[in-house]
Formats: sequence, structure tokens, C-alpha cells
Amino acid sequence: MREMTLEDVDNIHRLHCTEEVERFNTIGIPRHKGDTIEVMLSAIEDRELDERSQYAWTVWLAEEGDFVGEAGMSLSGDRFQQGEIHYSLLPDFWEKGYATEIVKRLIMFGFKVLQLHRVQAGVCTENYRSIRVLEKSGMSREGLRRKVLPIRGEWKDNFHYAIVEDDPFEE
Repeated sequence: MREMTLEDVDNIHRLHCTEEVERFNTIGIPRHKGDTIEVMLSAIEDRELDERSQYAWTVWLAEEGDFVGEAGMSLSGDRFQQGEIHYSLLPDFWEKGYATEIVKRLIMFGFKVLQLHRVQAGVCTENYRSIRVLEKSGMSREGLRRKVLPIRGEWKDNFHYAIVEDDPFEE
């Protein structure tokens, strides 16, 4: 994983234009690269701030150097010391353990580097693959938010997952 730059726009755009990847995304498929750049810019510009509110990474296979996907974390920036994670992988890399490894790294980064108290994630109740990833990563389902996700003209339900710093966690 490495921090995202504008040089990653082609890979990020390709990722977010992949229909299977965007099936549960509330942003939707970008119309053009300009849409992708607009989404990327806030995280890239945030790197220059003294107190960061978000992180964005591209994910690559270490040996082959293939682009796998992207991951990120948004911080609460307050006394609650929380970070919310997200991740998207190209379908060729699904069901190979990469997503679970990424989520575990995000959790470790949140606890060990950022000294967070809590790392959380939301997931559409129909996104069985991501639900399995979050649970395998040590996160617990805390609740259901009904009809909160606007996805392709429909309101979808969302499960809320989290892990706190003193929960058991396997690195």
C-alpha cells in the first residue's frame, strides 16, 4: 500500500468504472476522469495539513507490481478518536485474502500509528463478500441503519461494523 497521488488517476478511474466494484458504492460510476480526480483530490490535498482528516492508498501486489485497488480511512478529528475505513479491489483479486489483509493493515494503522480508540466500517447488507472480510478481520457487527445508502436510485440498508483498541485482534 502506498499513499495515493494524481499519478494513480488511470488506475483509480479504471477501478471505479468497473461495474462489479461499484455495485455497492454510493458515489456511482464516474462519468469521466475529471469526476475521479475530484474524488481523489480531497485526500491528496489533506496530506499537506498539519492535522489530517483522511488517508488514501493505492494497493499493489508486492512481487508482481500489479494494481489491486484502493483503500482509505477518514478520521473523526475529535475526542472520539475514530477512523472509518473503506476499500475497493478489482474483481481479479477478490476471494484471495487480499481484502482481509488490507482491512487488517488499516486497523493496525489506526490503532498503532494514529492511536485511535475505534476503527469502523459501513457495508451494504447485500454485500456478502465485504461482510465476510470485516468479520474475518476481527470487526463486530454493531447494528443496522435502515435505508441509509443511496445506490442506483434505491435506498439500501447498511450494517455498521467496528473494532475497539482493546478488542482481541490477530495481526
